[in-house]
Amino acid sequence: MSNTSQWDEKRLEKLKKLWEMGLPISQIGEKLGVSRNAIAGKVYRMGLPKRQSPIAGGAKSGGASSRKAKTTPMLSREDLPLKLALRNITWSRSKCSWPIGDPQSTDFHFCGDDVVTGKPYCNSHCFDAYTTNREGGNS
Repeated sequence: MSNTSQWDEKRLEKLKKLWEMGLPISQIGEKLGVSRNAIAGKVYRMGLPKRQSPIAGGAKSGGASSRKAKTTPMLSREDLPLKLALRNITWSRSKCSWPIGDPQSTDFHFCGDDVVTGKPYCNSHCFDAYTTNREGGNS
């Protein structure tokens, strides 16, 4: 509550001018005799325009177009390390879980067709998985 008295109209105008000049928050704080966090909070509450972080790179070159250019492009599944690629495999009890491909490869996946009721595979893969009945057994 005692902080409200230190932000009179004169200091608020000075803060606004220093902000528009582009001074770093810490320097504005030094000039006004308050902490860097006090400046950041006051700037936010006053609704002053945001500035690009110097950590994000190039405060002078800022803007949406430079931010877009610096974003990392999405990697295709083949470009991901194996552990990350395998995390993206979708699996569901209602879809065929017949493995397709080498599990050590990024193109490994499950069939994904609808399952036969009570079985983990689709009709086609049930035919491949359950062979004992059609081969006549071993007796």
